[in-house]
Amino acid sequence: MKKLADIGLIGLAVMGENLVLNMESKGFTVAVFNRTVDKVDAFINGRGKGKNFIGAHSLQELVASLERPRKVMMLVKAGQPVDNFIEQLIPLLEPGDIIIDGGNSHFPDTIRRTKYVESKGLLYIGTGVSGGEEGALKGPSMMPGGSPAAWPYVKDIFQSISAKVEDGTPCCDWVGEDGAGHFVKMVHNGIEYGDMQIINEAYHLMKDLLGMTDDEQHEVFKKWNEGKLNSYLIEITRDILAFKDEDGNPLVEKILDKAGQKGTGKWTVDAALDLGIPLTLIGESVFSRCLSAQKDLRVKASKEISGTKPNFKGDKQQFVDDLEQAIYASKIISYAQGYDLMMQAAKEYHWNLNYGGIALMWRGGCIIRSVFLGDIKKAFDQNPNLENLLLDPFFKQAVQSAQESWRRVCATALQNGIPVPAMTSALCYFDGFRSERLPANLLQAQRDYFGAHQYERIDRPRGEFFHTDWTGHGGSTASSTYQV
Repeated sequence: MKKLADIGLIGLAVMGENLVLNMESKGFTVAVFNRTVDKVDAFINGRGKGKNFIGAHSLQELVASLERPRKVMMLVKAGQPVDNFIEQLIPLLEPGDIIIDGGNSHFPDTIRRTKYVESKGLLYIGTGVSGGEEGALKGPSMMPGGSPAAWPYVKDIFQSISAKVEDGTPCCDWVGEDGAGHFVKMVHNGIEYGDMQIINEAYHLMKDLLGMTDDEQHEVFKKWNEGKLNSYLIEITRDILAFKDEDGNPLVEKILDKAGQKGTGKWTVDAALDLGIPLTLIGESVFSRCLSAQKDLRVKASKEISGTKPNFKGDKQQFVDDLEQAIYASKIISYAQGYDLMMQAAKEYHWNLNYGGIALMWRGGCIIRSVFLGDIKKAFDQNPNLENLLLDPFFKQAVQSAQESWRRVCATALQNGIPVPAMTSALCYFDGFRSERLPANLLQAQRDYFGAHQYERIDRPRGEFFHTDWTGHGGSTASSTYQV
C-alpha cells in the first residue's frame, strides 16, 4: 500500500463508505475519517479490511496522510456541517490543496463556498453524486463544478469511479464554475421528482380506473421497459409491483401513501421562480408530495366530500397503450422545462454549460438514467444553440405524435375523478408553449386597472409602456414594472 493516499474522505455513512470502496477497487489509496471515530475502526476492520485504506482518527491525521496537492472530499449532511468542516480544514491545508463537497448542497452555498475557499488560496469543488447506495459502489453519475483549476487533479479519480455508457464514456465531466455542478444535480433531482410522479399517476390510473392487479401492472411496466420508456425508474417500478410480502400479497399496497422529500425538488422550483422559468410539471410533483403528506386530512375529506367515481367503459388495452404515450410526452416536457431552467441559470450565473454533455452524464449511474437521454444528447450535438427541446425535430415530432393519446388519458382521468397533476400540467404547458397568443393581454389590463402597472401594445414598439385611466377618475401616474 502507498504511504500517502490519493484522496481523503470525510463521512463514512452509506454513500461515503460505498464511494471509497469504489475508489479503492479502481486502484486508488483512500484515507478515511468520520466524526464518530469508532466508525473509522469498524470500517478498516470490516468492509475495508486488507484493502488500500488509511484510517485517520483526526482531521490532522487525515491531511497528513495525503499526497500533494491534497484532495479532501466531504460526504456529510448539507448545510452547517459542510461549513464547519471547511473551517476546520483550511488551517491544515496549503495553497493549491482541494476541498470537495460531494453532498446535496444548495447551489448558492456552493457559489459562496467556492469564493471563500479560493480567497484562502485553496481550490473548491461542489459535485453532485447520483445513483444512491448501489451507484456509489458500482459507478455513480457525477456532476462536478467549482474552481476550474481543481479539475485536472480529480478528473482521473472521478471518471474512473463513475458509471460508463455503452462506448465506455464516463458519466462524469466538468460542469462549470462555482455552483454549476450542484445546480445541475439539483435539476436532476427535480426531474427525478417529475419522472416518479408521472409513473405514480400511471399506476393510479391502472389500479383505480382499469382495476388492474399489481401482477398485471408488473407485466405492463416490464413491456414498457423494453421500449422507449426504458429507464431505471420504470425498471424498479416493474420490480416493486411484483414484490410480495410474507403473506403473498403485494407489499406496495401495504405502504402508507404519505410521501417524503429532502428538499431538492423544492429548491428546483424555487430556482425556477427566481429565474422566471415555467417549471410546471416539477412544481406539481412537489405539491403532490405535499398533498400526500396531509394523510389524516385527506381521510377526513374522503368521508365528507363526494365526487365522481371511476367507471371505465372503454378498451383497456387501448388505454394502456395511450398511457405509454402520455408518459413519454410528459417526460419530454419535464426535461424541456428542466433544460430551460439550466439555460437561464447559465445566463444568470455566467456558466458555460455543456447541455449534451449533461445528458451524457445522466445516461448511466443516476436515478433518472434512461435511453431517452441519448436522444437529448443527439439534439444538442445537432444544434448546440437549441432554445428548447420541443423545437428539436425529434422531440417535436415525438410530442405531436403522442398528443392525441395524451389528451385521451388526461380527459379520461379528469372525467373519472383521478388526479393526474403532472400529466395535465405538462399538457397545459405544451398547449401554452405552442400558442402564439395567450390571454395575458387581459391580465395586463387587469394589473393596469387596479395598480397602474402599465402594458405594452401590439401596435407599438416593444419596450414602450402605457397606462390607461380605465375608470375616468384615475390619475396619470403609473407604477414601476417588474420583469421576471
